[in-house]
Amino acid sequence: MPALAAKRLGLTGLFVLQGLCATFLGFEMLADLAGWESRTSLRENDMFEYAVVTALLVSLVFTGREIFRLAARNTRIERQLQAASGAFQELLAEHFDEWDLTTSERDVALLAIKGLSINDIAGVRNTRDGTVKAQLNAIYRKAGVTGRPQLISLFIEELMGRTPQAEGTPAE
Repeated sequence: MPALAAKRLGLTGLFVLQGLCATFLGFEMLADLAGWESRTSLRENDMFEYAVVTALLVSLVFTGREIFRLAARNTRIERQLQAASGAFQELLAEHFDEWDLTTSERDVALLAIKGLSINDIAGVRNTRDGTVKAQLNAIYRKAGVTGRPQLISLFIEELMGRTPQAEGTPAE
């Protein structure tokens, strides 16, 4: 069983245990408040109540530890995402500088990488479709790619720590 599935099963088990303990203690509380003195043999033994409370406290400790661990992991992942986002911005700037893109070409390239259509880019930039097409062609030529998919692939491959492979060249 993979570690994540085992952890999920363990947390589910703790949740069920806490639910059972809370249900038992709730019924016990209602019985005490209602003054029902007819105790079953299971409830006659205070040791069972102690065991239920102990199980509840132990499961709460484990659950609390897991919550804090998950919160720390979430914080770490958020920091990594911020770093990756910053790294991507730096990577874009480096390539745009290397390709000697104009300010307009930089804007168009960024919008194209974000996935906007030519029509949408023209709308955002308040220009004509033909202008955007010409700018995209200039960007592709300067970047040494044939189109948007190769442009995007160039950045993805670099972020993944690989150098882009030429078409038809086997990967190492």
